Amino acid sequence: MESTNLDRQYSIAIPGLFVIVRLIMVISLPLEGLRAYGDFWNFYYLAGLGWPFFDHWVEFPPLFPFLSRGIYLMVGGREHAYIYLSVLLFSVVQAGSLYLFQRIAALIWGSKEGFQRTVVYAMLTVGLFYGWSYFDPLGVFLGLLGLFLAFEQAQIAAGLALGLGGLVKWFPVLFLPAVCKWMGKKGAVRTLISAVLLIGLVWGVLYLSSPDFTEASLRSQGSKGSWETVWAIIDGNFQTGNFTPDADRMDPETISISTGNPAVISPWITLLFFGGAGGFLFWRASVRTEEQLIAFSGLTVVMFFLWSPGYSPQWVLLLIPLILLGLEQKRSMLVGLVVLLINLLEWPVLLSRGLIQYLPVLIVFRTFIYIFVGLLFASQFIPGLSALRVKKE
Repeated sequence: MESTNLDRQYSIAIPGLFVIVRLIMVISLPLEGLRAYGDFWNFYYLAGLGWPFFDHWVEFPPLFPFLSRGIYLMVGGREHAYIYLSVLLFSVVQAGSLYLFQRIAALIWGSKEGFQRTVVYAMLTVGLFYGWSYFDPLGVFLGLLGLFLAFEQAQIAAGLALGLGGLVKWFPVLFLPAVCKWMGKKGAVRTLISAVLLIGLVWGVLYLSSPDFTEASLRSQGSKGSWETVWAIIDGNFQTGNFTPDADRMDPETISISTGNPAVISPWITLLFFGGAGGFLFWRASVRTEEQLIAFSGLTVVMFFLWSPGYSPQWVLLLIPLILLGLEQKRSMLVGLVVLLINLLEWPVLLSRGLIQYLPVLIVFRTFIYIFVGLLFASQFIPGLSALRVKKE
């Protein structure tokens, strides 16, 4: 792959314009427009309860809840200031992701095409409320940072970045199998140990300091049941991923209050299939190019989405850059747009209007789209699927 040093002027142009456009949007929108559809209501509420893992349990890994509490204290508990500062933070983080994206795209596709792909990435995300109403941009940034450092063969640094990402949201950890294949045996050990030690150290300190709330926080996501997936349809669950109002954040025992019907097919059973398939691919796949590293990462993310008992539309923020980086240019634009639109149709278009009756059809359609995206990623390193590839000119 062509690798070139990007001129500093061009490498910061798109991120800079992104922040300017986002600031114009923030200034133009009323406060209700900024917090509508998103989870600020939940983030602000949790931040006001006290310190996470010590005063109450949370359903997220620790980094963002502590950051959120810090923002809350910084603005003196004023809700409007909390929202504006959070939006600004997430916007700057997304600008950082654009910078990393452009650097990675240049390594794979060359500086000219990399710049073009970055423009598309910016256009798809600058007005997307997922980027400022949820904290997923933090995980996306650290995931891309881990991939970029892996390209640079910064083994320990890549592991620390992905480990830090796992402390924001578990998704960046999904990049570790591909990164380990890319690094080779010795590099994989350094990368994996760095990530695992960082995650284990933080969770270990929290558990030793506050075992009840930490254990409840670790168990919370798994206790919610299924939502917005084919598994949820099978279970007869047609709710979102929010906890029941009966759950008391101050009482660790309340995480066991069900938000829906129990699983008809245990996630542990489906994990045997998806985990086995992933293990086989890890054993047989060859990750020799930057493009294959992105494709393997994308396939791992898709397989996790297909296995997961629950799904939230804002998770598409992790998938979009992998699609735009890992597929042929025209195909990546089309697939990225389709994937984004199907998630927007789910939330906010249908669910915010109470059109639950159409949700099963949309979920099945999204699932087939993700299976197709997974096959496109797999075609980058599985010879038997090479017919799906579009050869680069």
